[in-house]
Amino acid sequence: MAKTPKNTTQIAAVDTARAARTLSETRSATLAGRRARVAPRPVIGQSWERLLRRGLDPDRGAWVRPLSPEEVARRRETSPLRHVLPVLREGLLPASGAVRHIMAVADEDGRVLWREGSPSVLRKADRLGFAPGADWREEVVGTNGVGTAAVVRRPVQVFASEHFVRSHTSWTCAGAPLVDPRNGRLLGVVDVSGPLETMHPATTAWVGAVAKLAEARLRELHQASLERLRAVGAPVLARLGGRAAVVDGDGWTAAVTRMPYTERIALPKSPTPGRRWLPSIGLCSLEPLADGWLVRAGEEPVPQDGVRIVLDLTRPHRWSVTVLGGAGSWSQELSPRHAELLYLLAEHRAGRSAAELAEDLYGDPARTVTVRAEMSRVRRYLGAFLEHRPYRFREDIEVEVLLPDDPAVLLPHSAAPAVRLGRAPSHGV
Repeated sequence: MAKTPKNTTQIAAVDTARAARTLSETRSATLAGRRARVAPRPVIGQSWERLLRRGLDPDRGAWVRPLSPEEVARRRETSPLRHVLPVLREGLLPASGAVRHIMAVADEDGRVLWREGSPSVLRKADRLGFAPGADWREEVVGTNGVGTAAVVRRPVQVFASEHFVRSHTSWTCAGAPLVDPRNGRLLGVVDVSGPLETMHPATTAWVGAVAKLAEARLRELHQASLERLRAVGAPVLARLGGRAAVVDGDGWTAAVTRMPYTERIALPKSPTPGRRWLPSIGLCSLEPLADGWLVRAGEEPVPQDGVRIVLDLTRPHRWSVTVLGGAGSWSQELSPRHAELLYLLAEHRAGRSAAELAEDLYGDPARTVTVRAEMSRVRRYLGAFLEHRPYRFREDIEVEVLLPDDPAVLLPHSAAPAVRLGRAPSHGV
């Protein structure tokens, strides 16, 4: 009777060096089309099958140009994963330093955005091309803790010759997917990697547990954003006579009036203002409200003309923007940077390019990545009233700017050259 092939996890737990040799034999046999004495684990065997079907070269992989430092910085600025970096660092880096590991965080496209940990291991990672901006998808670099975890949507450890590409077979890694709790979308993968002698069977569970803590933090942030939206939307709903709800961009409900509460309302994939048919409500009107939507059941869409925007910069450290018309009126407090940006757009109604705004804010027209990241955040709550290329308020919208009586205290935190010019006594909007 033929013996059942052993599972390589059992071997690895007993003897790392022996496991590495056995896996090397398994990899060689499998890639040559022969039956291996020890079968690969199912998750690894299935990954190898995918890559063989794709024709990936196991000796070289596929080279993809890394992202530029500017594009890495832009993605960092806009990735939701920036909010959970403290959780990931606290959970993974102290122990990683002790056992000569590094932590890497990749986005949903498999691009490495952050990479931290042991300096000696970072240097080894550089030699593998495992650096910020690198494309670590499975179809590019073969079976690995980042790309394979993204494919199977669960924590995965890849040890030594379980890597498909030969150059990675002295390496071990364990990755876990990070999922957006609002919509189930893959945000990226967190990975712990290092030389094969640092491998431990518990690493996969450890990384997976920290990933769950990070997702819990994202849920907390989502609840906080709903509370902020509720504070804006509740006064608007109180003035309405019909059935209505305020939801965020993914349809999660912040507040309702005259209709049953449901946790989430299914919105179109890319909602736009106007009349829509929603499965749970029927015919309704969608109107932008702060960083969400006002959903009016059975209503005709409210025209967006006649909208007035008031930018209040009179208080030293509490700036706000108020939208009048459309959904009634609502206000949003502004961060220092957003106050600067909206002030500049109000100053230049014809519009400003990203380079011009970078010059206005930093005195450096090359800092467009940061400007675009901040403008993408502004558009979350004012997107219906802004244009881009260049960035500007819509022509049909009236914009009023309330300035402090003393120009010298205009946005006192700001060192932006254009704001300093605005503090001159003779300057006005």
